Amino acid sequence: MPDIEYGAAQPRTVAHDDEVVFRHRLSTRLWHWTNAVVFLVMLMSGLMIFNAHPRLYWGQYGANPDPAWLEIGSDGQRGFLRVGDLTIGTTGVLGFWSDQNGQHARAFPSWATIPSTYNLALSRHWHLTFAWLFAGGILLYLGWSLLNGHLRRDLAPRPAELKPGHLLADIKAHATLSLPRGEAARNYNTLQKLAYLGVLGVLLPVMVLAGLAMSPAMDAAWPWLLDLFGGRQSARSIHFIAAFLLVVFVLVHLAMVVLAGPFNEIRSMITGRYRLPREKP
Repeated sequence: MPDIEYGAAQPRTVAHDDEVVFRHRLSTRLWHWTNAVVFLVMLMSGLMIFNAHPRLYWGQYGANPDPAWLEIGSDGQRGFLRVGDLTIGTTGVLGFWSDQNGQHARAFPSWATIPSTYNLALSRHWHLTFAWLFAGGILLYLGWSLLNGHLRRDLAPRPAELKPGHLLADIKAHATLSLPRGEAARNYNTLQKLAYLGVLGVLLPVMVLAGLAMSPAMDAAWPWLLDLFGGRQSARSIHFIAAFLLVVFVLVHLAMVVLAGPFNEIRSMITGRYRLPREKP
């Protein structure tokens, strides 16, 4: 059994290699799994909304004749992704694809959208309903994390961790897949802390505010939103970019979970208990 160290707040487990320690509070676990479901629904319904007009613009205005900086479309036989002057063929994946109902000239395929058949009104209902759950969950999690000290204790990097030498060593360890073991695996490493803080403090707030800026009702109540993003079409582009970056974050997160040991990692996010990987000889 691990030793127990009693502090002012609660007992703290001092574990040796290959011992089980308490890693994730209940608030973190609840927010993690709730957010996973909410984000998936928002992403898939958002892709259906994008299908209604698969182009992105900068500024106040955007319509079919206007130059788009990003477009997913087809010429009737081939699909393409166009970013600026670069055009990439995406037949069978984006723009032009097939399913059991035949061929479709639509940006995202049916398996990636909610609903699977084209329905802009229903996708907006899904997206906006879960958007309030998403924003409310962020506010509750941030508020509770400030009260219980989670942000300060677990996510805020210490000054020594921000030194160039430490950051370079952490980057090298990740690049060579030298994942922390033993006592070093108890806490988040520096890159994890910076990534989580970037998502919580920058990416999520920007995405929520950009989403609000696309609402005429919110623009009437808070006209500064349009000034903040430089127009509704710019807000739509930023909202899309933030969603894409969140998808990248999730994919990297899942890859690291697999590399670190999925059973141990998933169990810790369900029960809060984490087994420290044994140090290599």
